[in-house]
Amino acid sequence: MTKAADKKLIVGLDIGTSKVSALVGEVLPDGEVNVIGEGSSPSGGMDKGGVNDLESVVKSVQGAIYKAELMADCQISSVFLSLSGKHIRCQTEEGMVPISDKEVTQDDVDNVIHTAKSVKISDEHKVLHVIPQEFAIDYQEGIKNPVGLSGVRMEASVHLITCHNDMARNIVKAVERCDLKVDQLIFSGLAASHAVLTPDERELGVCVVDIGGGTMDIAVWTGGALRHAAVIPYAGNVVTSDIAYAFGTPLGDAEEIKVKYGCALSELVSKDAKVDVPSVGGRPSRSLQSQTLAEVIEPRYSELLGLVNQKLIEVQEQLRNAGVKHQLAAGIVLTGGAAQMEGLVECAERVFSNQVRVGLPLNVTGLTEHVQFPHYATAVGLLHYGKDSQTFDDSEIEQKRSVSGFFTKLSGWFRKEF
Repeated sequence: MTKAADKKLIVGLDIGTSKVSALVGEVLPDGEVNVIGEGSSPSGGMDKGGVNDLESVVKSVQGAIYKAELMADCQISSVFLSLSGKHIRCQTEEGMVPISDKEVTQDDVDNVIHTAKSVKISDEHKVLHVIPQEFAIDYQEGIKNPVGLSGVRMEASVHLITCHNDMARNIVKAVERCDLKVDQLIFSGLAASHAVLTPDERELGVCVVDIGGGTMDIAVWTGGALRHAAVIPYAGNVVTSDIAYAFGTPLGDAEEIKVKYGCALSELVSKDAKVDVPSVGGRPSRSLQSQTLAEVIEPRYSELLGLVNQKLIEVQEQLRNAGVKHQLAAGIVLTGGAAQMEGLVECAERVFSNQVRVGLPLNVTGLTEHVQFPHYATAVGLLHYGKDSQTFDDSEIEQKRSVSGFFTKLSGWFRKEF
C-alpha cells in the first residue's frame, strides 16, 4: 500500500443490512472528490441498521475495506461511518444571544448555536448532528449567513439529530475491531442527501428517501435547510421475503429474481414475459409469468411508500403550524439499492401525487462507472461530508477556545439582563 501519505484521502464506510460499501476518495486541489478505490461485500450480522452479530459485521467490513485498499493502493486507517435505525430522532430548537459588538462575528454564531443545542435530551441518546436552519437579527428573519450584519439580538433555529448511545457504540465497536478509527458518525439519510440533491431542490422543498435492505431513511428539506429526519424499519428485504413466500423459492434466489426481473408496476410488464423460479429441496425450477411477479412486488412497494407518505403528511402539517415553508415543490428523490427497480418512479408518483426521480450520486470524478448508482449514494455522501469537515480542521482549536469564553460572556449577559 504505497499511496503518498500527504494526499488528502477520505474513506466512506456504509454498513447496510444487505451490503457493506467502502469508497476511497481523494480531495483534488479544486475541491472535487476523486474516487480512487471501491470495495463491497455482502453484509452479515446487521438488521434494520442495528448490529446483531458483531463477528459477522467485522468480517463483512474487513472484506469491503480490503478490496477498497487493493483498488486504491493505500492503507486505510480511518473512516467516515454511516448510521441508520429506528432509534434515530430529530428535533428543532431555538437559541437567542445578544450580539456582542453590534456586528455579528463567527463567535456570536457559535454561541447562539451552542445555546440552541444545549437542551436536555434522553440519557440514552446522544447528539449526532447540529444543523443550523436559519437566523434572525432583531426584526429580520430568514437569514442564512448572519456574519457581518448589524443588530442587537440574534436568534437561531437549529435541527438536532440524535441516536441511541448503545446502537452507535455497537457499530463503532465493529469498525474498531478492524483496526480502523471512526472519524465521524453520520446519519445515512443526511449523507445520501449530500450526494444526490441539488441546491435548487433543497431550496424549493424536497424529500429524500434512501431505500435500503432493512431501513428507509427520510430527510425533508425546505428553504435550503433540513427540517426532518426519520427512519422507517422496513425496506427492500420485505419485498424479497414476499417473493420467496409467494413462489416457494429460497431467499437468495428471490433477491436475484427481484433485482433481475422485478417491476413495481404490473401494467408495464408484457403478458408474454416469463421468469424461471428455482424451487427448494431439489425440486425442478418453474416458469412463471413476469406479470405475476410484478403483482407481488407492486402492492408491497406501494405499502412501503405509503408509510413514507404518511410521515410526510405529518411533517408538512408540523411545518405549516410552525410557520415554516412546507411545500415539496421539487418532489421526491428515491435513492439506495432498492430504488433501482423498473416502474418504481411511476408507482411512487401515484402514491405521493408528486414528481419523483431516482437520485444518483453527483459531483464526483474518478471511478464514476463504479459509483454512479443509487446504492452508492450514502457512501458518496460520506466522502462529501469528509471533504467538508477537513476544510474546518484548522478552526477546531479556535472553536474549543470560544467555548470557554462563551460561559464568561453568558454570566456577563445575565448580569446585564437582570
